Parts: sequence; structure tokens; C-alpha cells
Amino acid sequence: MTRVLLIEDDPAVRRGIVLGLSRNGHETEGAGTGEDGLEALVHFRPDLVLLDLMLPGMSGLEVCARIRAAGQIPVIILSARGDDIDVVVGLEAGADDYIIKPAGTALIEARMRAVLRRVAPRQADAPAGASVFGDLEIDRQALIVRKEGAELSLAPSELKLLLFLSASPEQTFSRQQLLEDVWEHSYYGDVRLVDACVMRLRARIEKNARRPVYVQTVRGFGYRFGPLPS
Repeated sequence: MTRVLLIEDDPAVRRGIVLGLSRNGHETEGAGTGEDGLEALVHFRPDLVLLDLMLPGMSGLEVCARIRAAGQIPVIILSARGDDIDVVVGLEAGADDYIIKPAGTALIEARMRAVLRRVAPRQADAPAGASVFGDLEIDRQALIVRKEGAELSLAPSELKLLLFLSASPEQTFSRQQLLEDVWEHSYYGDVRLVDACVMRLRARIEKNARRPVYVQTVRGFGYRFGPLPS
């Protein structure tokens, strides 16, 4: 069972999603404003947040930024427009994925499962100990990343992207490959997910995000992880 917090302005959409997820065994709580959603975040302690961007009062973008600043809870944006610039800004604010409304329960659950797999417990086949890349230390079993000895709090998509790229240093992956392996989007997905996540990750792990050492761009191809382990 997954504890899901839905922050959605439209009462009919909110009821429909809560009902659909509840029928499938998820413990779901709905909130109609960002303020109520942040309050529910404290007492409900969800495993995942579904967040509408168009909220009265506090915007969905601000709510997303506050959730991300407070911890590593996965956030999936709900948007009525796939080309809305707010989707890009929301991804840059720290969301892990987005869903275009209207969306059925099956699609929402599939995206939820994919996001939650990024924060799954340690993998049995992960190598023991930590790998060191310059001033970056990656413990694949404990799912802990440290920079200059200080532990970083990465969003689920940021962590999985880093784990995936660093597992094969100097190997280049296309955006579509990353969508399939990190976001688990088997269709021709939206590269905005990848680019926004790369931007956020660089801001966390690079000394100079404009001259990245770890997550490097290979023009015309995609991204690779730069240095070999020490």
C-alpha cells in the first residue's frame, strides 16, 4: 500500500483520483490548496505527492519547491497542458515526473510505481562499499551520495540518474535511453525530464555547473559520467 497525498484544486478531479487510488488499495488523502497540502504533508507523511500546478493561493511551483527543500518525497506534477512552460519550471523546481490531465488510474499508478522504484531499498547485487570520483562519494548499497564528505539530499530522479550514469563511467547514453532506464518511459518520451534533472543534479554535485566534470554533455548524442573512480 502506498500513502499518496493529492494536492488538486478541482474537486471533481480530486474525488475521482482519490476514489480510484483508494479502490486499488492506496491510502490517499486529498487537499485543495497548497497550504492545506503542506499541512497534510506533516501529519499524513505520504510516500508520494501528486501535485496540481494550478492552485489557488500558493502556486503549485512553490509547493513543489517547498516539498523538495524539506526532503526526498517523490513529486509527480499533474498538468492540463503538456506544452505548458510551468511543466518545465516544475521539473526544474524538483518534480520527478509529470502526468497530463485527464489521466486514468492505471496511468497514474504506473507512473507512481516507476517513481517509487527509484527510491526502493538497496539492491542485493549492488557492489559493497562506496565508489569515489574526485570529491564525490557514491554508496550504491546505502543509496548515499557525499560531496567533500557532506551527505547530499537528492531527489529520487536525481539519485537514480547519478547511480545509472556513474555505473558506466565515460559511456554515453542518449536522452531516450535515459528516459527508458531511469524514468521507465518505454514510449518516445519528453526529453525535458532528462534535461531538467541533469540541470538540478549538476547544481548539486558540480563545483561549476556550467563546466561540469561529472555529468557531461556529449553534443548531438546525450550525457555521460566523466571521471573514472579513484
